[in-house]
Amino acid sequence: MDTKDILAIDVHSHYNYGSSFDTNTTDINEASLTHIQNMYNAANIKRSFLSPFSAVCSSQNICEDNAYHFELAQELDWVYQWVVIDPRNSETFKQARQMLHHPKCVGIKIHPTYHSYSIQDYAAKIFSFAAEFGSVVLMHPDKPAEMPAILDYFPEVKLIIAHLGSIEHIEAIKDAKHGNIYTDTSGNASVKNKIIEYAVEQIGSEHILFGTDSYAAGFQRGRIEYALISDEAKMNILRNNALNLFRNQLTEVL
Repeated sequence: MDTKDILAIDVHSHYNYGSSFDTNTTDINEASLTHIQNMYNAANIKRSFLSPFSAVCSSQNICEDNAYHFELAQELDWVYQWVVIDPRNSETFKQARQMLHHPKCVGIKIHPTYHSYSIQDYAAKIFSFAAEFGSVVLMHPDKPAEMPAILDYFPEVKLIIAHLGSIEHIEAIKDAKHGNIYTDTSGNASVKNKIIEYAVEQIGSEHILFGTDSYAAGFQRGRIEYALISDEAKMNILRNNALNLFRNQLTEVL
């Protein structure tokens, strides 16, 4: 198979929808769902796991954002949901408890950095909750080197440390006793000219997932497409690893 024919799965993206907490956009920086879908069509990306930008950029509107996105995921077959929780907001846990039972909800999104809390202070609360559901958790990178010691207590949980771009990401995956830490390629850190290749050399390709973070989808796909790695590794990153990790949610894609 030509790797350009792989139907990719984006496990990490965001969009604006008209919330007062959306990111700023300009004529050269667009984050509407329509523009994202157009980029996906051009880059042969067929499924996307998203949360609204407003839910991760601010902690003030998370419940409304989750509710909006839950309905959107029911309407659009290519859209899936990360339900965002804030460990200081009990209503977000109540929402997640309901939404995680739905097949279009792929897991839990946390953003300690933008929400201004310490992952160490709330790790037990977040990951014990995720363990109830055997849930995947997607986390903005916050002290990656400390995550293996935490995840060793929660073997049922799979953690994706987003934005592969550092040695710490790779070492965290190596150090996880239960093999339950992953990373994604989203964001501008992937421009480092050997980060993908070095990660595959060190940990293999099975714990690396494709993501865009709403950066130009063609650019993000091209970073994997033209990486100096095997076609099998490209297939794993662009598609197979997501199918394996999210098997229950992606049954119709299998």
